Amino acid sequence: MKKILIPFILLLVLIISACGNNESTEKGKSSDSKKEKSGTITYQSENGPIEVPANPKRVVVLSSFAGNVQALGVNLVGVDSWSKMNPNFKLDGVEEVTDENLEKIIDLNPDLIIGLSTIKNVDKLKEIAPTVTYTYGKVDYLTQQVEIGKLLNKEKEAQAWVDDFKKRAKNTGDEIKAKIGEDATVSVFEKFDKQFYVYGDNWGRGTEILYQEMKLGMPEKVKETALKDGYFALSLEVLKDYAGDYVILSTNKDQDNSFQQTDTFKNIPAVKNNQLFEADAKKFYFNDPITLDYQLDFFSKSFLGK
Repeated sequence: MKKILIPFILLLVLIISACGNNESTEKGKSSDSKKEKSGTITYQSENGPIEVPANPKRVVVLSSFAGNVQALGVNLVGVDSWSKMNPNFKLDGVEEVTDENLEKIIDLNPDLIIGLSTIKNVDKLKEIAPTVTYTYGKVDYLTQQVEIGKLLNKEKEAQAWVDDFKKRAKNTGDEIKAKIGEDATVSVFEKFDKQFYVYGDNWGRGTEILYQEMKLGMPEKVKETALKDGYFALSLEVLKDYAGDYVILSTNKDQDNSFQQTDTFKNIPAVKNNQLFEADAKKFYFNDPITLDYQLDFFSKSFLGK
């Protein structure tokens, strides 16, 4: 009798345990379901998990990522000054703010705040709304868009754009190399205030497209000076030493660009050979999807006449 009873008790314990596990699982599913219904998701940020809106409707971007957010169709209520001046971003009615405009940010009633890891007052901003920051360059520029997609609960849309963009950029790059030659080099310059800069392969201004996606050649001088930090300051007098066979020049029409009339500039081989393409710096700064699509179209028209 005892031999029969012991297996029966063990079986009963297993059944009760299984029921308990099922109940726990169901509770877990119920908890996740409630969280989803309550309108939040958990985003794994570089600083740890953070609960954010599943469908944010009032986003403040304090640096760099306005175009990333807008490209995914999410509403912006506040952006940084650099984004605000970008003609490619449709920001009518969106307020210009900084990381020190705490009262203004409070008045905007954001449900999510995004910025670079260098912004100030992060702890105070977290009291206003969930705040997520990113370290520039910690992930590549396309992965960054996917991360923004995850944050905004639009990862599939972000990944779909990335996949399509890479194909388009490669195809355009192949056409450009076929036209200008595999060994041709390209430099990216910018005139900002009274200073000139040459850029590496990950500092906006179209560099990611030209060097990472299209794999066009970079002059050795630029590799030596601009690859590590992303940019290198120059004077007009030495500009020619860093100029490739082709030059992309970003200029701001609101600033003094009389240097273009000097003999020093006119004697740069790319300028003499009509192989200089001038871009609007305000439209060219960033590497978000809106800007990247604009840059890719600019390069297609400039190099290929399309």
